[in-house]
Amino acid sequence: MKTITLKIVGMHCSSCAINIDGELEDTDGVTEANTNYAKAETTVTYEEGKISPEKLITIIKTLDYDVAQEG
Repeated sequence: MKTITLKIVGMHCSSCAINIDGELEDTDGVTEANTNYAKAETTVTYEEGKISPEKLITIIKTLDYDVAQEG
């Protein structure tokens, strides 16, 4: 398992964080997603080899949010 923290741009409320968590956690290879609206970031635990950080970023972008940086 690996964990990555990504800065999210474009969240407007706590419902945005819930949407990101739901989409990520429904993805094969993701074991946990914890998005914090106040900090504008998400921390994702995932199975290396099943999914890549680049794919996680792509999933977030399909929800109309942007990723400012990898942490």
